Amino acid sequence: MADITAIILTRNEEDFIKECIGSIKSIVKRIVVVDSFSEDNTVEIAQNAGAEVYQHEFINYAKQYMYAVKIADVKTTWILRIDADERLTKESAKELDILCNKNEKTDVNGIVLRFYNIFLGKPMMHGGMYPWKKLSVYKAGKGDIEDRNMDEHIILDSGTTIEAKKDSKHLAFRGLTFFTNKCNWYSTREAMDYFDNKNVTNKNASLKTRFKMNIYYKLPIGFRAWAYYIYIYYFRLGFLDGKEGRIFSFLNAYWYRFLVDAKIYEHKKLGTKFKSTGALK
Repeated sequence: MADITAIILTRNEEDFIKECIGSIKSIVKRIVVVDSFSEDNTVEIAQNAGAEVYQHEFINYAKQYMYAVKIADVKTTWILRIDADERLTKESAKELDILCNKNEKTDVNGIVLRFYNIFLGKPMMHGGMYPWKKLSVYKAGKGDIEDRNMDEHIILDSGTTIEAKKDSKHLAFRGLTFFTNKCNWYSTREAMDYFDNKNVTNKNASLKTRFKMNIYYKLPIGFRAWAYYIYIYYFRLGFLDGKEGRIFSFLNAYWYRFLVDAKIYEHKKLGTKFKSTGALK
């Protein structure tokens, strides 16, 4: 067992939290769940599965995660940030255990996990969605999270990163109604970040965030969503994922990304105020 504390943020995850905890339990020493006052049985299920559970009002994922790290008072070498809809497989869990133990005293301070996304029951293996990589594991005290409303990333203060080779699973799809509602919720938060770009020019911003704010958003409004669709569906071969791939690419570009553009335009033209979205229902 590696010297890891796992942190999971939840709200109404009764259908997902038990399996998530089960996928990591054999390789972590401690599991901390910070819950946004779920209205289902998430808290009870997490506690019965062996997790410590705290509750805290949700503002955004970054601030919720900051609270989680603070309340957890982590003493282990490593922290694993994992969502309730993410799963380590037997292979990726074994690999992570080995990597953490092997690099406990090296200058490797971060481990990038790789995932495949499942959409409409099908793994999305093209369209730039595979492998979906993110820095999910890092040494305590050696990293922090971007203070953003949306698309926040872990940033290392020092040291190097390595990438895992085994795939883990991301089960974000819970039906098209949930998916489109989530995109609507996300789009408001991303539009808010567009106007609050104080974090994108310093070392505390990820490469992806700097690219988005300093290149992507310099393209004309509307055009950039179209260009994104062409890129993921044709150039990144999203069409090879069949009908599911076309729906996934279209909704990501013309529902999510174009909706962000529309909300940016609305704010600029009408001066509408952004309201707190609260936690995702």
